[in-house]
Amino acid sequence: MDGMSTRGILNAAAGRGKFSLSRYEPSPPLQPFVEHYWIVRYDLNAETPFTQTVLSYPNVHLAFEHDHEGRRAFLYGIPRRPFVRELSGAGRVFGVRFRAGGFYPFWQRNVSLLTGTTVAASELFGRDADEWTSVILDAGDDAEMARQAELALSTRLPRRDPQAELAGRIVQETMNDRSIMKVEQLSELTGLSIRQMQRLFRKYVGVTPKWVIKRFRLQEAAEHLEQDESAQWAELATQFGYFDQAHFIKDFKSVLGQTPAAYKSRISAE
Repeated sequence: MDGMSTRGILNAAAGRGKFSLSRYEPSPPLQPFVEHYWIVRYDLNAETPFTQTVLSYPNVHLAFEHDHEGRRAFLYGIPRRPFVRELSGAGRVFGVRFRAGGFYPFWQRNVSLLTGTTVAASELFGRDADEWTSVILDAGDDAEMARQAELALSTRLPRRDPQAELAGRIVQETMNDRSIMKVEQLSELTGLSIRQMQRLFRKYVGVTPKWVIKRFRLQEAAEHLEQDESAQWAELATQFGYFDQAHFIKDFKSVLGQTPAAYKSRISAE
């Protein structure tokens, strides 16, 4: 996948040769809002369709797509479950991954309204969305696609929002600090009450602090299973703060789409 990080792409090794993935960093003016741009290209005309699962992260995406069904632009809210996409024929997708909290300044509405949904990009960007779709998808190489997206978003550059950026920093800290297992810990770290943090996340991120903690810790548990063949999911349950294995199994399945045992079995079979 062009040597790029594939974190969040479930069973990434199976996708090698099926599609290419490249990423580009935003320019400084857009960095408070955009985490990166990503481009997926695939050509499976002589092959059977390929199904790829992408784990859910607390990020909204704007995607410009071109496949056998035509061209379109969508806003993807944070998925409640792993995002499953079947690739068939040939196509390409250019995506904008907004930072946690970074989409709100464009949207100016409660981001949780988008959670679990997909809406036409025109709902936010109006007729510009159709023009951007053509300009970006016709740009040629990946770097030029990213440049055209930069130009497009720069025409709608919003004001920075301190509260949105606070929410983003808390999400980043949750991802980086593996010792964070409970919302109470975030409350102590930030000085915000649990209720204040819940309101902050609902408005600016789109999901709850508990959702974010659970996603990051269980995705780490999956990485342990994938990278260490000797890892036992029962031990991981305790390591990641679960004293009830049934609860761990239920949460793992909600994040990864399968039980720890099935996940480990699939890895061992590859």
